[in-house]
Amino acid sequence: MAKDDRSADSRQNGQLEALEEEVERYRRASEDALQQLDWCIGYLHGCRKTAIAAALATNRSHIRQHILRRAAQPVPTEKVQTSDG
Repeated sequence: MAKDDRSADSRQNGQLEALEEEVERYRRASEDALQQLDWCIGYLHGCRKTAIAAALATNRSHIRQHILRRAAQPVPTEKVQTSDG
């Protein structure tokens, strides 16, 4: 009986590790996507497409705060504006 318990525990641990690896893979993918979005916002701002950049920045903020449950961060356009002022 104890051997069966250890076998079940080992299987559950393996499943848990696999799930944790999958969660980490999705976390990295979401961070990469946000970095790409940051680049797009900065690029559009640089091209003087500020309305589109602002809309994307709003979407980025919503994704970060409400979906990923992380604190808001300044976007590239905010960084540019503060360094010029």
